[in-house]
Amino acid sequence: MSGTDADVVVVGLGAWGACALWQLAGRGVRVIGVEQYGLANAYGSSHGESRMFRTACLEHPGLVPLARRSRQLWQELERETGTHLLDPTGAMLIGPPDGRIVGGALRAAREHALDIEVLDQRALHRRAPAHQALAPGDVGVVEPAGGLTLPEMTIRAAVGAARAAGAGVLTDTRVTALEFTAAGVEVHTSTGAVLRAGQAVVTAGPWLARLVPSLPLEVVRMPTTWFTPAEAGERFTLRRLPVFMRELAGGDVIWGHGMLPGGTELKLGLEDGGRHFATVDPDTVDRSVSPADWSVLAGHLATAVPGAGTVPSRAVANIYARTPDGQFVIGRPRRDPRLLVAGGCSSHGFKHSTGIGEAVADLALGKEPAVPLGFTDPDRF
Repeated sequence: MSGTDADVVVVGLGAWGACALWQLAGRGVRVIGVEQYGLANAYGSSHGESRMFRTACLEHPGLVPLARRSRQLWQELERETGTHLLDPTGAMLIGPPDGRIVGGALRAAREHALDIEVLDQRALHRRAPAHQALAPGDVGVVEPAGGLTLPEMTIRAAVGAARAAGAGVLTDTRVTALEFTAAGVEVHTSTGAVLRAGQAVVTAGPWLARLVPSLPLEVVRMPTTWFTPAEAGERFTLRRLPVFMRELAGGDVIWGHGMLPGGTELKLGLEDGGRHFATVDPDTVDRSVSPADWSVLAGHLATAVPGAGTVPSRAVANIYARTPDGQFVIGRPRRDPRLLVAGGCSSHGFKHSTGIGEAVADLALGKEPAVPLGFTDPDRF
């Protein structure tokens, strides 16, 4: 477009925004990415050194094809940048067969013919001896294709590839307002600069509702914790304690993984489930972490993963945007061709980052995404 700085401005370069920037630039689109902090920062939702990857998506059946496509694109990004980003160590889901975690994974596996293995308790103890105090009837579902993704490295790789393809990148620059015009959109920034483009792609994570207030998003503060076991035995290695989600009696869900090669810490956490973590303002959130943040988790670990420790060796505050139904918002609010949003990760979005980046690029160019995402329509609320 003449008279514009770019065809597309991507607002927010967390994992989803970085991958959208990569996909758009790779297709020859004139695109600028704007990030209010530095790249791969610890202020939003895309940090913490590691994230779980699985295609047995219990949150919605439509997410399984997206996860499969994301895995392909992660491998493509690895080849393009020469960076190791996805470690297929396997993923394990534990709990009652009719529970939310295992039951959801089994449904996804049946509907999409996923390669999984179901372990009874004896086999589960042999495979992952760190897990103790299993409830009667608990089973394990192992997905060999699951594993770990690396958030900070993914962002750097995607933005690096986008830059190599011609994308512009502005860091430490906050978008203060979007002004829609007959020609497109004017993106106002904290530096005083105004970027003019045909459309804005807003992937601002916890700040998405600041720029698009019609979206019914709330921001949740979730502590992320690491523990150093007193005795770093074989049972706490990543091979014997692969990435997992475990539903406990009473409904709480713990998650985490064993020590990375050469490491000494376990990453262990508690899923919110809507009853543990506070909703916050992303600009004034308390980023310190206190014993009150991990007390429920510590109580569970003492019996469920004994020996892991009950006082974290490290802890950070993570924040994420949550929708009323726990599904993402991806698309054009009110079908406005000048605005495209992707957000509301609801604490299960990182594994889909590369696939969402591709889908956003498709939508920005007026194409239907390869993976149907109608259930993420932002106008459904």
